[in-house]
Amino acid sequence: MKILIIALSGIGDALMFTPALVKLREAMPSAKIDALVMFRGVKDVFEKLPQINQVHFFDFINARKSDSLFYILSLRKKYDTTFSVYPSNRKEYNLMSFLIGAKFRFGVRYLRQDLLNLGFLNNTRCEEDDTLHNAEENFRMVEKLLAETFDSIPPLEFCLEEDDLLYYSDFLNEKQIKREDFVVGFHPGCNTLKNHDKRRWEVEKFAELAKLLIKNHNAKVLVFGGSEEQHLKDEIASLVNSPNLIPVHTLSLTNTAAVMKRCNIFVSNDSSLMHVAAALQLKVVAIIGPTNEKYIAPWKTRHEIASLNLECAPCFFYSPKPLSCSRKDVQFKCIKELSVELVYEKIRKLL
Repeated sequence: MKILIIALSGIGDALMFTPALVKLREAMPSAKIDALVMFRGVKDVFEKLPQINQVHFFDFINARKSDSLFYILSLRKKYDTTFSVYPSNRKEYNLMSFLIGAKFRFGVRYLRQDLLNLGFLNNTRCEEDDTLHNAEENFRMVEKLLAETFDSIPPLEFCLEEDDLLYYSDFLNEKQIKREDFVVGFHPGCNTLKNHDKRRWEVEKFAELAKLLIKNHNAKVLVFGGSEEQHLKDEIASLVNSPNLIPVHTLSLTNTAAVMKRCNIFVSNDSSLMHVAAALQLKVVAIIGPTNEKYIAPWKTRHEIASLNLECAPCFFYSPKPLSCSRKDVQFKCIKELSVELVYEKIRKLL
């Protein structure tokens, strides 16, 4: 069997398909399993997974529509089965799946805007369930293919290679981080598409939290983020003004993950690095505002959720609609009024 995993959403979503991928490879050891991705970070992750044979990488966001169409048609009829990684509730993704032309096109029947986004173009579907984690939604599609229900779902899968471990060792030596140091990782960023930067906790609060950790625990605080989040790291470093606050600059996601492994605790917005931390089995404090935490809580790792649990939350569900807030008092109150003290207490629970 020739299988294509269509993973066109972000790094976190791709990682939450990896438990299903592990089970799929175990059940079908001789199958050809490839992936179609459009983010370099997803390419970096999937290329190192032993379950994947080949990764097709194409920048659909910046490419001309005609070039994107030609690329998709180059894959036509090359696969028996496709899986649209959950969530993929966009008409563009569903149309791509249809044009690739596999006989069995696995997807999810979404509770919201499914018809509008051409969900019916996937012909083998599972009903979306708001009580399930993303990893569970993905797993149900594989169970449907294998006609079998499994008792447990594996953790997220993330592989590091020798060059990543060498980078990690060099980084610790350069920054003089010792074995006995208490190290806390921060990720103050997240995806900005569709207004999702509104999920971010303020950098001023990350800075105040860093000061508390340095003062009370003599912590080394590593601040992570991609090149587009450099300004967040710089601002936190400027506000804290301590040699114990260390912005982390790497050239690849896997190098970033290698350094993250040193963290005793990882504090993050709802972001891709939160899921990388879960895959690395780190203790995670997840700062959750409008998102349904049942969807995206750190999977199969010890964690705490820092949330106000407002009566209006969760208000974000999977659709192409940009993130918005209907409150009249404080816009995005779920993030704006989430205090440093609350997040600090969640960290203390993991000590």
